[in-house]
Amino acid sequence: MIEANSLDWKKSDGLIPAIVQDHATRQVLMLGYMNEEALAKTVETGKVHFFSRSKQRLWKKGETSGHTFKLISIAADCDKDTLLVEVKPKGPACHTGTVSCFGDDLAPGLGFLAHLRAIIRKRKKDNPKGSYVGGLMARAPKRPAQKVGEEGVEVAMAAVSESKAALKAEAADLVSWDLTPRQICDLELLINGGFSPLKGFLSEEDYNGVVENMRLADGQLWPMPITLDVSEDFAASIEIGQDIALRDQEGVILGTMTVTDRWEPNKSREAEMVFGADDDAHPAVNYLHNTAGKVYLGGPVTGIQQPVHYDFRARRDTPNELRATFRKLGWRKVVAFQTRNPLHRAHQELTFRAAKESQANLLIHPVVGMTKPGDVDHFTRVRCYEAVLDKYPASTTTMSLLPLAMRMAGPREAVWHGLIRKNHGVTHFIVGRDHAGPGKNSAGEDFYGPYDAQDLFRELQEEIGIEMVDFKHMVYVQERAQYEAIDEIEDKDNVTILNISGTELRRRLQEGLEIPDWFSFPEVVTELRRTRPPRSQQGFTVFFTGFSGSGKSTIANALMVKLMEMGGRPVTLLDGDIVRKNLSSELGFSKEHRDLNIRRIGYVASEITKNGGIAICAPIAPYAATRRAVREDVEQYGAFVEVHVATSLEECERRDRKGLYKLAREGKIKEFTGISDPYDVPQDPELRVETENVEVDNCAHQVILKLEQMGLIAG
Repeated sequence: MIEANSLDWKKSDGLIPAIVQDHATRQVLMLGYMNEEALAKTVETGKVHFFSRSKQRLWKKGETSGHTFKLISIAADCDKDTLLVEVKPKGPACHTGTVSCFGDDLAPGLGFLAHLRAIIRKRKKDNPKGSYVGGLMARAPKRPAQKVGEEGVEVAMAAVSESKAALKAEAADLVSWDLTPRQICDLELLINGGFSPLKGFLSEEDYNGVVENMRLADGQLWPMPITLDVSEDFAASIEIGQDIALRDQEGVILGTMTVTDRWEPNKSREAEMVFGADDDAHPAVNYLHNTAGKVYLGGPVTGIQQPVHYDFRARRDTPNELRATFRKLGWRKVVAFQTRNPLHRAHQELTFRAAKESQANLLIHPVVGMTKPGDVDHFTRVRCYEAVLDKYPASTTTMSLLPLAMRMAGPREAVWHGLIRKNHGVTHFIVGRDHAGPGKNSAGEDFYGPYDAQDLFRELQEEIGIEMVDFKHMVYVQERAQYEAIDEIEDKDNVTILNISGTELRRRLQEGLEIPDWFSFPEVVTELRRTRPPRSQQGFTVFFTGFSGSGKSTIANALMVKLMEMGGRPVTLLDGDIVRKNLSSELGFSKEHRDLNIRRIGYVASEITKNGGIAICAPIAPYAATRRAVREDVEQYGAFVEVHVATSLEECERRDRKGLYKLAREGKIKEFTGISDPYDVPQDPELRVETENVEVDNCAHQVILKLEQMGLIAG
C-alpha cells in the first residue's frame, strides 16, 4: 500500500482528492477527499474512509446506508496529490441509488463484460450438467477460441454496419421466446433503465434474495421478482450459456438474453413472501399459479428495440428522456403521483398540496401497463388525464406514461414504485392509503393494512433515495365549498362532509345517475360515460357451468330466445357442442385442451361484450382457475354473470340418453368430468339454479330476474 508521507498534503490544505473505481468493472464510482487520518483508517480496516468537508469529521463510506467499499488497492498520481482507490463495492455508490455518482450512463466502465467474465469463470470451475459454456471450456483450448471467433465475427460485422437491421438479422438465427404482455412491460423497463440496477431477468441467486429479504445477491434493495417464466418444454430445449431472442406477440425481436440460470421456483413461497399470502384471490398469486410458466430463466438482456406503442406517443418518456426534460425545465425537485385510476377533484387537491408541501414540481405518472383486472382501460384514463391537465399550472406540472405491469403487492410494490420513480429522476413520491392494494382476500379481509405501504417505505426511504409524501384522505366540506384532509378537520360535528367511494362512483355510472361537480370534473365524467355507459346499454356475458346433462344448453337456449324477444342488443349462443364443432374441432379432452377450449370461448365472449352484444356460454368448464381467467377477460369490457346449473351427478346420469356416464364408469371414456376428472364447484356464482323438478322456462326466468337486478336489462 501507499506511504502517507510520500504524498503532497500541503497543496490542498491537508486534503487529497480520492477517485474511487470499481476493481472489477473499472467504472468510476465517486470522488471523495482523504486526510492522513482517513487514509490510515482505510488501510488499517480495509474499508474506505473519507474526510467529510460538510460535517468536518472522519466518515466511513456506507456508515448509514450499508453500501460500503472494500479496499483493493491505492495508488497516487505522478504529482502525488491525487489518489486512485480501487474497491469492491457493496451496493450503489451514490445516495440516489445509481451505481456511480456520475450516473450509470456517464461512467459505464466495462459494464456487462465484468459480469460475463465472472459467469465464464464460474462455469469453467463448476462445469454444471447441461452447461454449454462449461462443456466448451472443458475441451481443448482450440474449441472455445474457435467458438468465440465465430460469434465475435458475426456480432462485429453486425455492429460495424451500424444497422439495427443487421443486429436483428443476427438475433433472428436464435431460438425465440414469445413474450407475454407482462414480460413485454418488464423487458421495456429493463432496456430503458427503469428497473436499474437490474441488467436482465433475475438469476436464481438474485431471485432468492429478493423473495426472502428484498435484496439482490450483492445487497442492493429490490423488492419485486423480475423473472422470465417459460414453459417446461421450452426450458428443456435451452442450454445454460445459450442466447435466445425475445419477441413481442407479433414476432418482432425486442432483444436477446444470455441464459445464465434455469430453475423451477417454489411459487407458494414466492406468494407468501412477496404478496403476503398464498391466496388465489390475489390477482398476482392467481397469475403466478395459473398463468405463469413453471420454469424461470435468468440472465442479462441486450435491447434491440423498444416495444412499439402507437398510442399517446408524445407522452411516453424513457427515464433518460424524463430526466433530460427536468434538467431543461430547471426542475430540481419533482414529486410523482402514481395512479391507475381517473383523476377527480380530490386527487387534484391532493397533488396540489403534495407539491406545495415538498416545494416541488409535479409529475403525474400513471401506469399504462397491466393493472388490476376490472380497472378502467388506460386509453380512457389517459384521455381523462389530458382533459384535466390544463387545471394544473403548465409551468409546474407535466405528465408521462409508465409502461409498468403492476403486481398489486402493497408495501413491496410501494418500495418498487419508489425505486422506479427514482430512476426517472424524481425526488419525492406520493404513497397512498392501501397503496397498490388488491382488495379482499378469500376470507373477505383486506390483504394489507391501510398504512403498511407507507410504514415500509418510510423505513427504507433513505435507501430508496427519494422522499415519501403521505397520501392525505381528502373530503369535501360543503359549508366551506372546499376539499380538506379529513384528519385536519377540527369541527367535524358541525359541518357536512361529503365523499363518493369508488364503489359508489361505479354504481352511479352503471345506473346513469348524477355525478356532482364537487366530486369530479365534467370532462372526466363525460369520458367515463363514453366508455362506461349505463349497464342497460353495455354488453355482457352469461356463463353457464355444470355437469354434462345438467341442463345448461337447454336453459341457455331458452334464455337466448327470451333476450332476443326483448330486443335491443344482438345475442350470441356459445354452446359447448357449437364451439367444439366450429372453434375447437382439433382439440381433445385433456385438461390442457379443455382449458384452451374455455379460453377460446372466453375470448369470443369478451369481444362480443366489448362491442355491446350479449354472449351466452354453456360449456362444462370444470376448472375454477380457467373460469376466473375468462371472467377477467370479459370484465375488462362488461359484466360477467356466472350461473351454476347445480344439477346433481345422479340426476345427470339418469338423464343421460347417450350413455356417456355409463361408458365413463366402465373406463371406456377417459377424463370424464364428475367420474374420472374433478369438477370445481363455483364458490360464489352470481346465480345458482336448481333444475330437478323445475321447468326450463322457470330456470331461464330466474336468470332474467338476476339480469334485471344487476341492471343489465330493463325491468
